[in-house]
Amino acid sequence: MDYSDSFLRAVLTRAKMIAVVGVSPNTVRPSYFVARYLKLKGFTVIPVNPGHAGKQLFGEVVRADLSEVPKEVDMVDVFRRSEAVPEIAEAALAHLPNLKTFWMQIGVEHAEAAARLQAAGVDVVMSRCPKIEYQRLFGELRMGGFSTGIISSKL
Repeated sequence: MDYSDSFLRAVLTRAKMIAVVGVSPNTVRPSYFVARYLKLKGFTVIPVNPGHAGKQLFGEVVRADLSEVPKEVDMVDVFRRSEAVPEIAEAALAHLPNLKTFWMQIGVEHAEAAARLQAAGVDVVMSRCPKIEYQRLFGELRMGGFSTGIISSKL
């Protein structure tokens, strides 16, 4: 999957309310620190995890599924296995009239679900992390030897 920087930047700039499907309250899980980071960056993060429904996370009530999230959600970020994506995509299309982006985390891909979402006018990102892309594109990735190609100390 090759996405242009301008496409990813546009997706991350327009997103306001993100439903994170499969988020964990365990602070050492990647889903937790990605969702926390997005919250700290000013996004409204709606946690979705049936095993923790009703609890509080990031100042929001954890929802059991996408049918319970606010209609204003405009991006879904999926922390589930690829085989779970079609059901999540259908729920997103059925319950989220403002959905603009369906984002699948690193290692999560489903071409058929992506095609269905795109046919409905939804932008799809597969096998990428919004936290990493945000840091890379907005000049915050500064450790680990990553070459972002965005900021340079060369004159």
